[in-house]
Amino acid sequence: MYDVAVVGAGPAGSRYARQAARNGLDVVVFEQGTVGEPLACSGHVSTDIWEYTDDARDDLLQNEVFGARFHTGGPGSDDYPFYKDEAVSNVIDRVGLDRHLAELAREAGADVREDHTVVGVTEDRDGVTVEVRGPDGIERHRALLVAGCDGPKSRVRRELGLPEPDELLHGVLGFDGTVDHGDFVDVHLTVPRFFAWRIPRGEAGVEYGLAVPPGDDAPGRFEEFLAGYDADVTRRCSGLIPVGPPERVTGRRSFLIGDAAAQTKPFTGGGILYGMTAADHAANEIDPTDPATLGDYERAWRAELRTDIRLGHAVRAGYSVPEPIQRLGMKLFEGEIGVHMDRPTTVFSREQLKALLSRS
Repeated sequence: MYDVAVVGAGPAGSRYARQAARNGLDVVVFEQGTVGEPLACSGHVSTDIWEYTDDARDDLLQNEVFGARFHTGGPGSDDYPFYKDEAVSNVIDRVGLDRHLAELAREAGADVREDHTVVGVTEDRDGVTVEVRGPDGIERHRALLVAGCDGPKSRVRRELGLPEPDELLHGVLGFDGTVDHGDFVDVHLTVPRFFAWRIPRGEAGVEYGLAVPPGDDAPGRFEEFLAGYDADVTRRCSGLIPVGPPERVTGRRSFLIGDAAAQTKPFTGGGILYGMTAADHAANEIDPTDPATLGDYERAWRAELRTDIRLGHAVRAGYSVPEPIQRLGMKLFEGEIGVHMDRPTTVFSREQLKALLSRS
């Protein structure tokens, strides 16, 4: 019997598997296909990512970003720049990140199995049974606990009746091969309750994307957005973006991490840093021999991320206020910033205060 069966080898699952294996646990990870594929997420991340990747920066980095230009209209409309003198964020090889983190988990002792699709999960008094379709047919594995790290449409969450995220947005990405080493991303507040974006990826080209609430025409809006940039997009992908963690992400012998738990930024949909932060709490707090420690994980990750998620919802609400108010707000705050892209609480930081005072 394994200590923990992890479903999903994205950043959250691989990070948890690595840390749990380092702690001496017997961990198996099931990934339904090849790690990192198909791509369904942006590669625009905060510079904190390198704290989780050991020495992989040279292999994964594609471009450095120093700021963002916000637009209330489409391409060519007036913009409001926000920037730092140092890199605000990085653009990375997103597929490469997943593969690197999975390899770190393997090196720590986790058994990472690709092409293993979980088709059933059940809990009982003594553990969990995970039913997996692998290359040789159906397998059944026993573990003390199961970790659902399997994304917005989590099989683990569904099989065990855990609560759903508050919302699932529909995101669309497209990639243009034109080389662009630009320093700024462009953010367009032109879609309902969210935004569209353009990200320069250095030699890897340009990423375009947007997300919309359920029921909206994501593909149609995306084509309209691309036409404004006259982009030559040769590769597209889409996926769901969970927003708003449910009131509970643990069961009797189960717990969710990352997108499965909607541990994402409400104002961007990004979840790599939040998911890996929660993964570390899971590894530190959960003892597979004592299911009561699942509650310790619930308290720990919420204590660290709750305020940033709440403020993130407030930031997102600003996307839907009337355009004159958007323009006024951006005009007041444009210029140098001291805010961390993943932590809205830093709007109250000493760095942000210094940035505001430097403009006077």
